[in-house]
Amino acid sequence: MLTMEEIRELIRLLDDSSLTELELEFEDGKVRLAKRAEWVSYNVPQPAMPVVQTAPAPAAAPAAGASTPAAAEDPALHVITSPMVGTFYRAPAPDAPPFVDVGSQVGPKTVVCIIEAMKLMNEIEAEVSGEIVEILAENGQLVEYGQPLFKVRRT
Repeated sequence: MLTMEEIRELIRLLDDSSLTELELEFEDGKVRLAKRAEWVSYNVPQPAMPVVQTAPAPAAAPAAGASTPAAAEDPALHVITSPMVGTFYRAPAPDAPPFVDVGSQVGPKTVVCIIEAMKLMNEIEAEVSGEIVEILAENGQLVEYGQPLFKVRRT
C-alpha cells in the first residue's frame, strides 16, 4: 500500500495536471483521486426567426385539456439543462439512491445528477433554490448539450 507521502505526491501531481480523476489499482488495494469540476452555465442566444407575413387564420378554440403557450410558460419554473453531451445518471452508483426525486427541495449547490462524458463523472448542480417538479431524462440516457433535464419550481 502507498505511504501518506506517496499519496500526497499523487495529489500534487493531479492538482498540477489537466486530469480530473486518477485511479490506481494494486494487489492489496486501490486509490482513487478526483477533482471536483466547477461548471459555469450561460444561455446561448437563439438566432431570430424570419418574419413571414400571411393572412391571419381564424382563431380556433384550444382542445379540451390543452394548455395555451402563455399557461405553459411559468416564470416560477427553472429548467436545468445539460452543459455537455454525455450519459445522464440520477445516482452516484447503480445501487445508490437518486440524488433527487420529484418533490425534493434543492439549493443552488445541490447535486441533482451526474453526466458522464469521456469517462469523467461531472456533477450537475441545481443552480437555483426550489422544488423538483419534473425529471425529463431517463437514467442511463444519452443527453445532448442544452437538453432539459429537470424542472424546478423556484421558492
